[in-house]
Amino acid sequence: MVLENTSFLDACRGRRPARTPIWMMRQAGRYLPEYREIRSKVSFLELTKTPELCAEVTLQPVDRLDVDAAILFSDILVVFDAMGVDVEFNPAPEIARPVRTAADVARLRWGDPREDVGYVLDAVRACKRALAGRVPLIGFCGAPFTTLSYLVEGKGSREYQHIKGLMFSEPALFHQLMASMTELLCTYLGGQVEAGVDALQVFDSWAGALAPVDYREHVLPHMRRLVDHVRGLGVPLIVFVRGNASLLRQSAELGADVIGVDWTIELERAIAEVGSTRVVQGNLDPQILLGPEALIERRARDVLDAGRAARAHIFNLGHGISRFTDPGKARLLVDVVHGYSG
Repeated sequence: MVLENTSFLDACRGRRPARTPIWMMRQAGRYLPEYREIRSKVSFLELTKTPELCAEVTLQPVDRLDVDAAILFSDILVVFDAMGVDVEFNPAPEIARPVRTAADVARLRWGDPREDVGYVLDAVRACKRALAGRVPLIGFCGAPFTTLSYLVEGKGSREYQHIKGLMFSEPALFHQLMASMTELLCTYLGGQVEAGVDALQVFDSWAGALAPVDYREHVLPHMRRLVDHVRGLGVPLIVFVRGNASLLRQSAELGADVIGVDWTIELERAIAEVGSTRVVQGNLDPQILLGPEALIERRARDVLDAGRAARAHIFNLGHGISRFTDPGKARLLVDVVHGYSG
């Protein structure tokens, strides 16, 4: 199917479209009243496992905001269904039996996510039908370290004591887990491409917990394996590492098509770090959308001005949109980006 709006994919491939493309992480979610209406009827897990509802939610911000790409509505932890690991969302994810010992690792199964998480691939197909070529569809997964961190910690963490304890005290077991997780994610992303996604993003949301030396030693080799695999799938890849600006250069070495930038570093400086020949995505602080319209417009133009130094620029927030955001201000941001003339 021929796409009507290719500006996002053009930018991913290093070309400068007539207007800067924009999409927002978590653009389908709790800040939208139409999303909350659906969630009032079904649980989060029911929603993620019902392809037609996933498609409806995925298209909500496309219809309301006029963004240049849709991102599949799902969650990074659904891959645990391929591992025999139960996850509850209360509302944050919780795992009743975290994996922290060799015995815990031994009881894991490493299934085929194309079968065990087939509902996600069905949702991709449903989204593609519903989009009818309007904009591209982005698929995604959590990075190996971020996904494994949830498995080991059992829930969100501020100290990361269990995952770091495993990494430092039992590095062989840690790398065994990372290698297995990486292969699972390679298969999972391949399934999404086969189902029809037009691009992929890998979220390393917990990487900021690591010192650069530890990221380089314990995480980068597995990320390189994942990126090398995805580059053979024929769709653009975005790598987003959150929370530690000093990891930016290392993540750029992976060779993904697009480097996601969070809000903790000025975009101008980020481009200087990764090089002006690279494509960048980002990086407005999501909380700016809680401020007055004049501030949103000014700060958005600052990001757009800075993005001119890169080979190409995809406008995004520096992380997911806040659930407290007024949808009207999200639409204002899209209009500002689309109206920018530099």
